[in-house]
Amino acid sequence: MDFDVIVLGSGPGGYVAAIRAAQLGQKTAIVEKENLGGVCLNWGCIPTKALIKSAQVFEYMNHAEDYGLSVKDAKHDFSKVVARSRDVADGMSKGIQFLMKKNKIEVIEGTGVVKPGKKIEVTDAKGGKKTVSGKNIIIATGGRSRQLPNLPQDGKKIIGYREAMTLKDQPKSMVIVGSGAIGVEFAYVYNAMGTKVTIVEYMPRIVPVEDPEVSKELERTFKKAGMDIKTGAEVTKVDTSGNGCVVTYKDKKGEQTIECDVVLSAVGVQANIENIGLEQTGIKTEKGKIVVDDFYRTNVDGYYAIGDVVPGQALAHVASAEGIICVEKIAGENPEPLDYGNIPGCTYCSPEISSVGMTEEQAKEAGYELKVGKFPFSASGKAKAAGAPGGFVKMVYDAKYGELLGAHMIGANVTEMIAEIVTARKLETTGHEILKAVHPHPTMSEAIMEATAAAYGEVIHL
Repeated sequence: MDFDVIVLGSGPGGYVAAIRAAQLGQKTAIVEKENLGGVCLNWGCIPTKALIKSAQVFEYMNHAEDYGLSVKDAKHDFSKVVARSRDVADGMSKGIQFLMKKNKIEVIEGTGVVKPGKKIEVTDAKGGKKTVSGKNIIIATGGRSRQLPNLPQDGKKIIGYREAMTLKDQPKSMVIVGSGAIGVEFAYVYNAMGTKVTIVEYMPRIVPVEDPEVSKELERTFKKAGMDIKTGAEVTKVDTSGNGCVVTYKDKKGEQTIECDVVLSAVGVQANIENIGLEQTGIKTEKGKIVVDDFYRTNVDGYYAIGDVVPGQALAHVASAEGIICVEKIAGENPEPLDYGNIPGCTYCSPEISSVGMTEEQAKEAGYELKVGKFPFSASGKAKAAGAPGGFVKMVYDAKYGELLGAHMIGANVTEMIAEIVTARKLETTGHEILKAVHPHPTMSEAIMEATAAAYGEVIHL
């Protein structure tokens, strides 16, 4: 065997798995057909946050008077905003290159296909082929923008997230189909920059996986910012024959149309499991995902899979955690299986959203008696001073034992606050313990303590 571990794909699952394997003394290689870091680093998590920051700074400039400041004729250069985003992504990708060298991981450039006998055939950009073998093969090929039959992406008028990050010209109007994390993040960016944004969501509310109160707050904020939001609406077709697009959708009022320059399809992610050799290797799939056990072993000995190609939340931090567990098991360590019920979800529009665990509805359906507390940032001194009084923290506890069942936040910087809850749940912390853990003042994180106090009838600042 050429290697102990070969990883196919270098996204946040693949490159993290490779580094951990190398740390554990495994001779490691990684196969990548594009840029190190995968979609997250090059076309997802990182560059979108750079776009969002530019949009936020532009919003600050336009509302400078709210802070007693004066900024005249604030303008933005869309091409420079995009260029900054690409620079940030490129810099991070170079950082992964450094980490590969530091950990003595061999990077094999090309498109990989898994073969029987613990082999990967790699085809480079010029069509040259070579085969490498490893004692353990980890499939980490990630996902891509899901394509709907009635919304075929052409990369120009009907686009996915990649094109949305690199448009040469800012559209005057945009329809975004889907209101998950990708949809609402781009909705915020383009609306803040001056594009007329309409969100069309098939479910009854936007960000449908979140607590209903969070959905309601985000919709209120987005509408106040000038966005149109159509919920319970299904896009049936898009006519791109003219200069722009005519979007036809169906809701409870019947069939309606919207005209726009560009349509962004943000209807989710599908796994990259086609044409990577699964069938000939005998690796089992189900519902578009590779079937694995708690330690990411497939049904074929020596082959593993992690990240967006396996069941579970399609999130970068999930893929990284899975990669670490996978290689620690390969190396003979004794890792714990991942608790998929304690995975934080973060959405980086403005206001931000973060959550973990059960919603109030889910906890009731599961049969719990609840203590639920909510604390609005309008009562937070730090939030008011920062000019960000919108949103709230909602804490959900089991009334009998004080178990922390879930937390749901919307507001400025709440994606930085959710880790406290994840850690608390991991440690089986009770509501009483969170209430008695002194939180610094003035901070946004005080709202966690205050919302807990509200759940137990002891809130001070409401």
